[in-house]
Amino acid sequence: MDSPGYNCFVDKDKMDATIQDLGPKELSCTELQELKQLARQGYWARSYTLRGKVYQRLIRDIPCRTVTPDASVYSDIVGKIVGKHSSGSLPLPEFVDNTQVPSYCLNTRGEGAVRKILLCIANQFPDVSFCPALPAVVALLLHYSIDEAECFEKACRILACNDPSKKLIDQSFLAFESSCMTFGDLVNKYCQAAHKLMVAVSEDVLQVYADWQRWLFGELPLNYFARVFDVFLVEGYKVLYRVALAILKFFHKVRAGQPLESDNVKQDIRTFVKDIAKTVSPEKLLEKAFAIRLFSRKEIQLLQMANEKALKQKGITVKQKRQFVHLAVHAENFHSEIVGVKEMRDIWSWVPERFALCQPLLLFSSLQHGYSLTRFYFQCEGHEPTLLLIKTTQKEVCGAYLSTDWSERNKFGGKLGFFGTGECFVFRLQPEVQRYEWVVIKHPELTKPVSLESTTILSSPCHSVSSDPADRLSPFLAARHFNLPSKTESLFMAGGNDCLIIGGGGGQALYIDGDLNRGRTGHCDTFNNQPLCSENFLIAAVEAWGFQDPDTQ
Repeated sequence: MDSPGYNCFVDKDKMDATIQDLGPKELSCTELQELKQLARQGYWARSYTLRGKVYQRLIRDIPCRTVTPDASVYSDIVGKIVGKHSSGSLPLPEFVDNTQVPSYCLNTRGEGAVRKILLCIANQFPDVSFCPALPAVVALLLHYSIDEAECFEKACRILACNDPSKKLIDQSFLAFESSCMTFGDLVNKYCQAAHKLMVAVSEDVLQVYADWQRWLFGELPLNYFARVFDVFLVEGYKVLYRVALAILKFFHKVRAGQPLESDNVKQDIRTFVKDIAKTVSPEKLLEKAFAIRLFSRKEIQLLQMANEKALKQKGITVKQKRQFVHLAVHAENFHSEIVGVKEMRDIWSWVPERFALCQPLLLFSSLQHGYSLTRFYFQCEGHEPTLLLIKTTQKEVCGAYLSTDWSERNKFGGKLGFFGTGECFVFRLQPEVQRYEWVVIKHPELTKPVSLESTTILSSPCHSVSSDPADRLSPFLAARHFNLPSKTESLFMAGGNDCLIIGGGGGQALYIDGDLNRGRTGHCDTFNNQPLCSENFLIAAVEAWGFQDPDTQ
């Protein structure tokens, strides 16, 4: 324990039981790919000496602003900022949002040092307005720093990163909230079983997902968090999403079919993460995380941009109480001839997070507006996205979430042409609930992503592309962002005077005739779905719903 990595800030008795210095002492690797593999494999995880050297090197190589506070700045300002306060009584900066400093085997002096460093960071970074992850980062870095000043310098370099392609930690409420929304979208796509459980047992499902960073930055035991941080410093923010998704998968596996320990699933997940060593090792957690076939960092960045843009449009840029998904469908003012409140809430839990806070708005009802496809288009045009619900004469219920305005059909000059994006999905509610998404979501290996830079110049027959890649409602899953092996993977929605089609390629997920009387359903390549109801059906009712911002009512 003579290494400078473990100094007067650490409770050495606790550390002895956590990490033994048994691994290699040097790292000669310089290639990024090799470094990624070593980080994932935990090459320096068993050696606090080597981990300290690796952290120093990785953080030193972060591209930063021209003027970034260093250790000498800390020495100059710490006395003025801390004053005569004892370390233990120091308040935390407002931007950490009352986040507790994780103990991480620090002694009393170490916990006080974290507070001092955070206050000095607040002094030097007035633009950081919301960063609840920072106490955990500083507490970990203190283990691998000779003194407070060196730890301060490392944390400052992480905050001052100016590489737009290398996001590290959120520093504003807008960035934090859009990250939470993005995580909710990823759960909805990659952890559908867990998402179904969350919707069933939680009052506010978005509130549960808003807690995802706390799972990592605070609740995870030190040796787990350090392993995650090892990879995070090499690979960036996407690692955090991966690990949080893996945590949710393990939580679902353990708790599925069992009663929750409390009526608060948010607290149950926190408890599960704190005690994660009872369930899974750090190696298994990372193995599960990297087995998830996520889209590339650039596609996720596009989704993050879209969520951030939606928050700005709603005026959500500083911390405030949110209205959550289960409250978006109010029993007292919701009425449908096809579905009940509970079923609509289930559907609402599937839609992208940036629309989940909106109220359902009835645009078209065949029982009110007549059985006319022309009237259907008239009522729906100008609304994006929309939700299509169908009830058959056999009392089967199915439908589709449609990401794009039906007016896009007019760009094909009267001919039937497909448009829309990969956020479209089809579903059935009766006799059993099942959702089918774009096949590329389940199999991202089918495609190679188009670079983020090229999204401003690429176009498709479906629509022109704005210079702002977040302008489309569905940039994350827009077909133009992918090199697809065939057109069948992007046939989302089509409309003409005689019919309406959802999903194509080798069949149609839904076909409805121009009189809204008859329809058929079958397997299609776009969604790889089973028939949504009887393959040939008669229609009892059709409804189209829009998404109304509560602030505009």
